[in-house]
Amino acid sequence: MGFKTVFAGAIAGAALIATGALAQEQSSNRVAAKTDWSVFVDDNPTECWSVSTPKETVNTKDGRVVAVTRGQILLMVFYRPSADAKGQVAFTGGYPFASGSTVNVNISGNEFDLIADGEWAWPAIGDDAKIVAAMKRGASAIVSARSSRGTLTKDTFSLLGFTAAVDDAAKRCGG
Repeated sequence: MGFKTVFAGAIAGAALIATGALAQEQSSNRVAAKTDWSVFVDDNPTECWSVSTPKETVNTKDGRVVAVTRGQILLMVFYRPSADAKGQVAFTGGYPFASGSTVNVNISGNEFDLIADGEWAWPAIGDDAKIVAAMKRGASAIVSARSSRGTLTKDTFSLLGFTAAVDDAAKRCGG
């Protein structure tokens, strides 16, 4: 997971601008908007990614809905030719995940577990392509996780425009 951790830090700043219409309009590296997904390209090293923010977020603790402060909540697929990264899935929930926890992704009834690593979560090696294929067929992705403070989060992402965005990012980075 070394590359993924390094990559998370490298794109975190750029990914922050992926949320909010105003921020997207002001970004200098957003190259396309595909319904609910955006495509970004960065140089040195060349990286391309498709990214979206949730349409709905529900936070619960002890069975009750609670208000919490979270950072950026992003689901993305990235490409980095220099590291042979092609179609790698990443999720950040805007908080540190509970130690040793997994993050569940439900895509139209197909469930996948991501490995939590600080504020980021990644699929096990070999699962990225399966998740991307499910996302291309699905209508929404529901990501459920537990914070280090015990809050359960459930973020629902629209997959409208996902296929166009991920294909565009792949094409721009030779994936």
